[in-house]
Amino acid sequence: MPLNITQKLIKDHLVSGEMIPGAEIGLKIDQTLTQDATGTLVMLELEAMELDRAKTEASAQYVDHNLIQVDSKNPDDHLFLQSATRRFGIHFSRPGNGVSHPVHMQRLAKPGKTLLGSDSHTCANGCMGMLAMGAGGIDVALAIAGEPFYVKMPKVWGVKLTGKLPDWVSAKDVILEMLRRHDVKGGVGRVIEYYGPGVETLNAMDRHVIANMGAELGATGTVFPSDREIKRFLKDQDRENDWMELVADKGATYDIHEEIDLSEIEPLIAKPSSPGNVVPVSEIAGTPIYQSYIGSSANPGFRDFAVAAEMVNGRHIADGISFDINPTSRQMLTDLVKESHIASLLQSGARLHQAGCNGCIGMGQAPATGRNSLRTTPRNFPGRSGTTEDSVFLCSPETAAASALTGKITDPRTLDFAYPKVKDPNKPTIDVNLLDEPLPFEEAKKVELQKGPNIASIPQMDALPDHLELPILLKMGNNISTDEILAGGARVLPYRSNLPEISKFTFEIIDDTYYKRGKETVEKGGHAIVGGFNYGQGSSREHAALAPRYLGLRVALVKDFARIHWQNLVNFGVLPLTFANEEDYDTLNQGDVLEISGLKNKIKQGNEFTINVKGKNQQIGVKHALSERQVEIMLKGGIINWVKDRQQLA
Repeated sequence: MPLNITQKLIKDHLVSGEMIPGAEIGLKIDQTLTQDATGTLVMLELEAMELDRAKTEASAQYVDHNLIQVDSKNPDDHLFLQSATRRFGIHFSRPGNGVSHPVHMQRLAKPGKTLLGSDSHTCANGCMGMLAMGAGGIDVALAIAGEPFYVKMPKVWGVKLTGKLPDWVSAKDVILEMLRRHDVKGGVGRVIEYYGPGVETLNAMDRHVIANMGAELGATGTVFPSDREIKRFLKDQDRENDWMELVADKGATYDIHEEIDLSEIEPLIAKPSSPGNVVPVSEIAGTPIYQSYIGSSANPGFRDFAVAAEMVNGRHIADGISFDINPTSRQMLTDLVKESHIASLLQSGARLHQAGCNGCIGMGQAPATGRNSLRTTPRNFPGRSGTTEDSVFLCSPETAAASALTGKITDPRTLDFAYPKVKDPNKPTIDVNLLDEPLPFEEAKKVELQKGPNIASIPQMDALPDHLELPILLKMGNNISTDEILAGGARVLPYRSNLPEISKFTFEIIDDTYYKRGKETVEKGGHAIVGGFNYGQGSSREHAALAPRYLGLRVALVKDFARIHWQNLVNFGVLPLTFANEEDYDTLNQGDVLEISGLKNKIKQGNEFTINVKGKNQQIGVKHALSERQVEIMLKGGIINWVKDRQQLA
């Protein structure tokens, strides 16, 4: 039977299960990626597993999120991560080397391989003909230890691209068009596979831009073919031997079909506060802005900065505008300097920042109160910028640069000069020092982990009780993001390796009394939360599951979950339930008490059961989507307990 690319990748890595959409499958993982906001817990988990050495073909730890060093917390964790990578045989990328996704693409990504990363935008490397997926840190730790990654078999969503992008329109507008059509839930349970003649008009980094924000659609992953363009990219990186052709078989079919004529796309923009709130730029042109920001993993390519540099070359940005330039890798920054693009940006009035995630994750560059920020970043969830009441718009580099020049949201097609044509450097920089190589095994065994005072071990989690009486501490609406569950940014993420401290910020954007009220339930059996659709969208950070669990969360009852957060809840022993009848959501209130008896048998014997609302003579039908393996994990109280028990039995 003819196979599409996604099916080929899954078939080649399938170790358990059947390729039936919705069924649990186990996949062999070839490569892993961790970053410092999530990697500290991963390394602590590897230590707890007593791992001798990474079992993957290549694993890499990047320091790209927590770069601000206002005290010792971040640099202490950087040293811990460096020592852990030396101990476990993992590549290490130092602070300032750049954002994990483009650096991994430049130095390690290989067509035909699987990549699992503790960052939701790991899917960006699907641009290389890989099956690249984001996951919680514990899943990545298990993959590093040689365990399969378990996921629901996705449907394959074939998106045929035709035509060619017009002037002033770029790859960011393509993925914004997908979000305009389908919103932030459109890709749930799916891998998006792009094919057709339009793909050939997109370079490797253009494809990275599109694949990166598949995460904003909720997709399991995004896949592009490995063709002559990927061969060219790898040759430029002096890695041509890593190339292999990977295309869909003639006659291959898809579970879902879509078509986009690239020539018909116009400049688009996502309004606050959701990546799915997309409209044409022309519709809101003239809106005043305070900040225009170019960079991040969602626009990391040379041309993304070069086109902006050419647009502002010989011109000056509008008065009062903060024009922020965030290079995405040291290698990319070197090329931009060589080609004089950095000089053009600086003379226009731009502010140059170090290569890293920076403002995208709320690490500096926060906008002023009550002002609009225009960004090429992938997300504009409430508070993610570092300003609580932020107003963040997402757009292409062309729109960002045009708006910086005028001081207001501007359709770049209305500018009074021609579209600048930019090309990649003839001889791009090849920086083989972006990654420190793993130590030889005998030398690695002698390395001691360097733990600063801010690193705390993960507390013991208890098994699932058979009877629960849980007050509902929060009732929330739709599309609650992990940034709202547990914020990122310079104030919070330095405590990423200290669960008792980072838990103090849990749900503070929604209800700043949650921490105190949650702590009070811990000794009384815990509590529940209720939510709407797409609960837990956004970042893969497992702290958003682990911190509420630490504060007593036992059950999350919602209309449906975002994939990665659902898996993180399971991994840390929080029972994820959905309403059998969505109308029952309206009958529950904060303060109601959910009563469940015989819980262990209920989740073992079927996927649907009822729970009582104490004192209201009311029953609610609920469902779970746990596999048999995940039921075992839930009964044990989480995957750490499950792994320990398996090791004791081995």
